[in-house]
Amino acid sequence: MKKILLIATGGTIASKPTGSGLAPQITSEEIISCVPELASLCQVSTLQLCNLDSTNLNCDHWLAMARCIEDNYRDYDGFVITHGTDTMAYSAAALSYLVQNSRKPIVLTGSQKSIYVRDTDARRNLYDAFLYACDEQAHNVHLVFDGKVILGTRARKTRTKSFNAFSSIDYPEIAVVRGGKLVYFVPDTAAYPRYPLFYHALDPKVFVLKLIPGIDPSILTYLKDHYDAVILESFGVGGVPSYNGDSAFTDAIRDWIDSGKTVVITTQVPHEGSDMGVYEVGHSIKNDYGVLENYDMPLEAVVTKIMWILGQTKDPELVRYIFYTPVQKDIIAT
Repeated sequence: MKKILLIATGGTIASKPTGSGLAPQITSEEIISCVPELASLCQVSTLQLCNLDSTNLNCDHWLAMARCIEDNYRDYDGFVITHGTDTMAYSAAALSYLVQNSRKPIVLTGSQKSIYVRDTDARRNLYDAFLYACDEQAHNVHLVFDGKVILGTRARKTRTKSFNAFSSIDYPEIAVVRGGKLVYFVPDTAAYPRYPLFYHALDPKVFVLKLIPGIDPSILTYLKDHYDAVILESFGVGGVPSYNGDSAFTDAIRDWIDSGKTVVITTQVPHEGSDMGVYEVGHSIKNDYGVLENYDMPLEAVVTKIMWILGQTKDPELVRYIFYTPVQKDIIAT
């Protein structure tokens, strides 16, 4: 039987009621004991990395998850990470950059209701995650939730309460679980090295600025002194405003670029990505200023990819090259 390591980080799946709301209190061993059917799939070991609401996780925890996988990589056939749903898509994307070309599966899952309660989705999600982790076709980082297998770079939480909480953004689900069996839509037939490529640095100084009509461009000047990169969530297919014909926004972006810092233009629209060449408000800023465009990358992937890139280099040309180099199907429509 395959040996799978469960790495527990907390989240709703591990929560119990307290006087001030749900809080993670259930241990990794208790979680496993709630799904005895796992014994028929594999040998399970557990490790409690932390026990936190995922709202409290950050890039330090992503690095700790990657180190934990690296430290145990030779001893196990796969890894399942239990995680809160609120930031699980960010963690899945981050791990996709921190652990690359893994022939062993790294699977994130969680639940919308605690494994402590009777009508939970936790047991099914956990069983499905281990089912996928044990499969011969499973490789790299994926998120398994509500019977869906989603690439780590394509996952997003799209519902706050429903069991069907996660969607694959602008890329097909890799597989689904039907009747206790995996049905693949996008089989992974690539050849993988014996040992993956692990990275050990992230730059947390990345800011996401959501544009609203009439926003004051001086906010960019303030942010430049505190951050190494800004991701502008623009409108529609992408562009920046010039209210009454003034160039304050484009001037502020030019100042960022001239300072050797990174500017990415993305879109607030959930699907189909950006296309800055369509309208005048995006065309010139893309061609004349050297900003990066996200195209069809989900925001979670854009944020964590920029953190990963800037953890390696601040050279603008290298940043551009690495940003547009696909990792785990994170960017396709360039």
